Amino acid sequence: MARPPKCRVVDQEPAVTYYKPRGIPLRKLEEITLTVEGLEAIRLSDIHGLDQDEAARRMGISRQTFGRILANARRIVATAVVNGLGLRIEGGNYVLAKEIEERKSRKS
Repeated sequence: MARPPKCRVVDQEPAVTYYKPRGIPLRKLEEITLTVEGLEAIRLSDIHGLDQDEAARRMGISRQTFGRILANARRIVATAVVNGLGLRIEGGNYVLAKEIEERKSRKS
């Protein structure tokens, strides 16, 4: 029996959950999905410039898992940009950081 996946810690829900190429109507658009934890991995690594060890620590996962999530997220974004696909951001296996803090404060 496989081990259930560990929830990844994400700072916040994405403000925007869909990107599409200009000039292509939605009804004709193919799309690809990026998970919320994939977006968080890109944010921590590429925007905030954190190394994989620190970013993995913030997400509550191993460095190796972070590396896999980041590589997959970058592949998805590149595929959407190069092939003109819609990019939907949703789903995944994550918990918000503020929810963890609220749980800790209730236990205290």
